[in-house]
Amino acid sequence: MSRPAMVLMAGVVALGVVGWFPAETSAQRVEETVAPDMKLGQTDDGTADYDPWEDFNDPVFEFNYKLDRYLVKPAAKGYNLFIGDGEKQLIGNVFDNVAFPKRFVNSLLQGKFGGAGRELSRFLINSTLGGAGMTDVAKYQFGIEKSDEDTGQTFGVYGWEKSRYLVLPLLPPLTVRDGVGYVFDLALDPISYFVPFYYSLGRNVEDRVNDRALNIETFQAVEEGTLDLYSAVRNAYLKKREKQIKE
Repeated sequence: MSRPAMVLMAGVVALGVVGWFPAETSAQRVEETVAPDMKLGQTDDGTADYDPWEDFNDPVFEFNYKLDRYLVKPAAKGYNLFIGDGEKQLIGNVFDNVAFPKRFVNSLLQGKFGGAGRELSRFLINSTLGGAGMTDVAKYQFGIEKSDEDTGQTFGVYGWEKSRYLVLPLLPPLTVRDGVGYVFDLALDPISYFVPFYYSLGRNVEDRVNDRALNIETFQAVEEGTLDLYSAVRNAYLKKREKQIKE
């Protein structure tokens, strides 16, 4: 078996594990999230993170973390040997462009019509001038930033604000609300309607491994700079989601 194929197979086994830490949550983000006068595991108003299932979540988190450390991370490093940084960014841009329906539909449902308009403009521009989305022409040439909306946020806007924190095997951190929203987001993925399941699975594997390869150093900095990784990830994720719903 060729080395690229082995990397891909490793990614299949660990599909979704790279989400154990939010991509946007760098070591600096964790430091900013935990203010000096606030205990780790508390929200901005001083209340504790809503995690009544911690006894279940913590060992599952540890399982995901070890799988990432011993399988996904080595696979991402192997991936880096064959795929350059520029190529990884192009791949990431294509996947981001394909995810347009999720952001567009949820912008509409949340009444963020400006965001929906930006998403439509970005999709049309990047799909044509950007070579099927490989280059983010909309952002760098026209200054059109993407929105960041999903179904979990839509549920929050419509009143489902507080939800139990949940960690599941092979999936990124969630709440029950965001887990339900994740299923709806999958239904908004246009690729799943036009290609066989194994092609869609391969696309998701590539997306995950590509993202992990792009964030090798960020993840490493977080691991080395955080004493209680479980609480840091939970707190950063819940604060991030709270902020996204309110915006």
